[in-house]
Amino acid sequence: QVQLVESGGGSVQAGGSLRLSCVASRYTYSRNWMGWFRQAPGKEREGVAAIYTSGGNPAYADSVKGRFTISQDNAKNTVYLQMNSLKPEDTAMYYCAADCRYGFDWFKPNAYNYWGQGTQVTVSS
Repeated sequence: QVQLVESGGGSVQAGGSLRLSCVASRYTYSRNWMGWFRQAPGKEREGVAAIYTSGGNPAYADSVKGRFTISQDNAKNTVYLQMNSLKPEDTAMYYCAADCRYGFDWFKPNAYNYWGQGTQVTVSS
């Protein structure tokens, strides 16, 4: 059973930073997208960022470009999301996703086969 475990969420003031981590276990960590999504109360889950595990340019939602950075440590089977200049509208549950189906867009939640349990990020003004 593939497991994705997120950590690093918390409460910060606007302008602050957080770094989320997602550790993948029992997963063939190669040649596929791994992504970060978020879901605020009453809203749909949305793609935030994704990285192709074998290399290439990461992808970002327009709302986070220039503020968030996705990275990976293949030796640790871990994907990170560095979030800077946080805004109250970034408040959401953040989820890690893995194993994007071939031909699907990285930012579509239904593209991924595996999900973590989520970590809460709260940004106060």
